[in-house]
Amino acid sequence: MMRPVVVFPLAVCLLSAQIPPSEYRERRERLRKQVPEGTFVLAGNTERDVEEIRGGFFQEPNFYYLTGWSEPGAVVVITPREEALFIPKRSPEREKWHGRMASPDDDDIRAATGFDRVFTTDSIESQLPKMLEAGPKVYGLPNHPLAPRLKTLLALRDISNAGPPIARLRMEKSPAEVAGIEKAIEATIAGYREAWARMAPGLYEYQLAGTMIGVWFDHGCLRPGYPPIIGSGPNATILHYARNSRRMDQGDLVLIDAGAECDGYSADITRTVPVSRKFTARQRALYEVVLGAERAAIAAARPGMSLGRTSPNSLHKVVLDYLNTHGKELRGEPLGRYLTHGISHHVGLEVHDVSDLSVSLKAGMVVTIEPGIYVPEENIGIRIEDMLLITDSGATVLTAALPADPDAIEKALAEPHTKPGANRRPNAPSR
Repeated sequence: MMRPVVVFPLAVCLLSAQIPPSEYRERRERLRKQVPEGTFVLAGNTERDVEEIRGGFFQEPNFYYLTGWSEPGAVVVITPREEALFIPKRSPEREKWHGRMASPDDDDIRAATGFDRVFTTDSIESQLPKMLEAGPKVYGLPNHPLAPRLKTLLALRDISNAGPPIARLRMEKSPAEVAGIEKAIEATIAGYREAWARMAPGLYEYQLAGTMIGVWFDHGCLRPGYPPIIGSGPNATILHYARNSRRMDQGDLVLIDAGAECDGYSADITRTVPVSRKFTARQRALYEVVLGAERAAIAAARPGMSLGRTSPNSLHKVVLDYLNTHGKELRGEPLGRYLTHGISHHVGLEVHDVSDLSVSLKAGMVVTIEPGIYVPEENIGIRIEDMLLITDSGATVLTAALPADPDAIEKALAEPHTKPGANRRPNAPSR
């Protein structure tokens, strides 16, 4: 999914409060063991690399995963024997616009960064040749703006893609990462409940999006993990509908696909609910088929299963087989033809987190299960999406606190609701 295009506050700070510096060091050590002959040269984003004036600064995810550093303009070099962080020199003119930034000569720079060696970015040209002696094979991110400069510095060397080995690490979440994801889920569910309470015929889709984002801010989350999708009526049949401009009408279903990002980690939840707070008979019949397909996939999710559409032990096949054997469209054909997307992806620092679909599920992975059917001739789109933590023997549904059963949804839509933040202090964001 795309990054948000609405205005959010600039958030630049140091290491995540959720994850200690020791965990970032352990990640770098695991990368060394995975590629023992390699030197990784990875750059974080600069203010020029992101549309900061609209979305605020956010760090390049691979760089952040290995460093926890969220100030702009930094570079990390990781060799088999040593590592160093390079950060810009302090600029009084720059700090007039962005506030005080860290500098290599700060007294607490080692504790602030988690690195024993911190240099200015101006010194990369002099330091990098010496560091390459320990690991002659160079890895970088080919699509990053640093790539042309790196090719100039290392004109006689081939540069391999650092993405795949880092992705293999990012696919398995640590307990601290799961805790960050759970914080994002808690905020996301609170936003859903407030949007459900406000929902009514005559309201516009964007008003529900605004309600949810306000709740997320109240929970200490600095932005959505992606632009909220609020698709009512015919818009629910558009997979990544993001205009959110339609007025909701009596009798519509509204598909809400939304997730907060907290401390860098995203949630991703979808629910489809009736605007008038009660499903029609046809809406409920189709909804229960989609819910049954989701439950079948959740029951099948465990180590060894796959997210690929055609691979062995495919969860996608579990969903497709269920849709094709339960329920019919108006002409009596199976519903599987209306499943137009994959039913799962990894979630973490990015809502569609990096992954290798050839790798089977393992304990510690966090993935979605999101079957859906989209029937334009009936103006009905239904998607139900939950997040799972894969365990040694199966899976735990991390998003179970938000109802998915149609009876439970109708009960939740009928409940009185207090405004968010009325009786609680907001959590402080950490990035």
